[in-house]
Amino acid sequence: MPPIATPLRLPKRHFNALDFSRLLAACAVLFWHYQHFFVPPVTFEFHVRRSISPFYAQIAWLYDYGHVAVEYFWAVSGFVFAHVYLADTKGRGRFWLARLARLWPLHLLTLVIVAVLQGVYARTHGMAFIYNHQDLRHFLLNLEMAQYWGIQDNQSYNGPTWSLSTEMVAYIAFWLLLPALRRVPLGLAMPVAAAMFVLIFDNVLPPNAPPQALAAKLVPVANCVGYFFAGAALYGAVLRGWLSIRGLIVLSPVLGLSAWWLSGVKVHGHDAAILLGTFAALCAALAIDLSDPHDRLRLGRKLGDASYGIYLWHFPLQLAIVLAVDAVWHTRHVFREPVVLVGFIVLAIGAGFASHRWIERPAQRMVLRWAERMKHEP
Repeated sequence: MPPIATPLRLPKRHFNALDFSRLLAACAVLFWHYQHFFVPPVTFEFHVRRSISPFYAQIAWLYDYGHVAVEYFWAVSGFVFAHVYLADTKGRGRFWLARLARLWPLHLLTLVIVAVLQGVYARTHGMAFIYNHQDLRHFLLNLEMAQYWGIQDNQSYNGPTWSLSTEMVAYIAFWLLLPALRRVPLGLAMPVAAAMFVLIFDNVLPPNAPPQALAAKLVPVANCVGYFFAGAALYGAVLRGWLSIRGLIVLSPVLGLSAWWLSGVKVHGHDAAILLGTFAALCAALAIDLSDPHDRLRLGRKLGDASYGIYLWHFPLQLAIVLAVDAVWHTRHVFREPVVLVGFIVLAIGAGFASHRWIERPAQRMVLRWAERMKHEP
């Protein structure tokens, strides 16, 4: 049976285009982080000349701007969470169990694997690979998914999970505000998002502060919360009927062109361009989904399942590959070869699909079964 529309839920069970776009976003991050292969053993920030990467002339924008996919992840999460939890009156009670079961097992596994591989790398190279803060304090912060809440020295262990850590703060805010969000989804989500962006754009949290300053450390957290609630606000706008399919089709290129223009503005132009570009892409995917009431694009959902695994596995894979290359060839020039790039992308995507099927889903079911048993035990 097709899902029934309610005042707090769109008549759509799954957003297949959004799910597929998450796969594309995860792949974009792979290109951004490909530069890791060219970083020598150094204890300070090293600027890679990304133009030495394979196919750079053809896909420079992926190498240079693949990192903005993180903001897209946050916005999609806010939209999806609004869809799942606004109309579910019992969802708040099982919210954290669902998050723990879905995210923590793979995070724990990759954290331990990276810790072991970094130990091997440190013994052979004298320091860690890319992320140098490999101590007990940062391990415990990673264990609790609090590794990027502003109390860290810098990224550590499975470094890309910093964005997962900031999203945990957005989850906390969403959970606390959920009863009020149900009453006024757009009226609350939009002010929260706007407040976070004001903190950044008005330099309350100056982006050029020293890296160790608390203000600089809180910028990613505020940014994540802003994008998350902006995604929830977009859901509220569609619920209210303010954005139809036609409206989304018109809004998407308007936002995209505005982003392109703002990218040349010196003061906060880059940040504003990322914000508008993110929602240009989100509106386009949403227009496709709302134009597909019979789920003909359901394959997109299955493809999107790999995105979390791709994101968490790609750095451990890089670390293992670098250890092997350094041991065998003693040079990293091999990473300039197109076949190596293609092999890495294929390996990371394959790991994402395998992880979802054989690690994430079984672990999720195991955690949920354990919680159910604990609930019924005296």
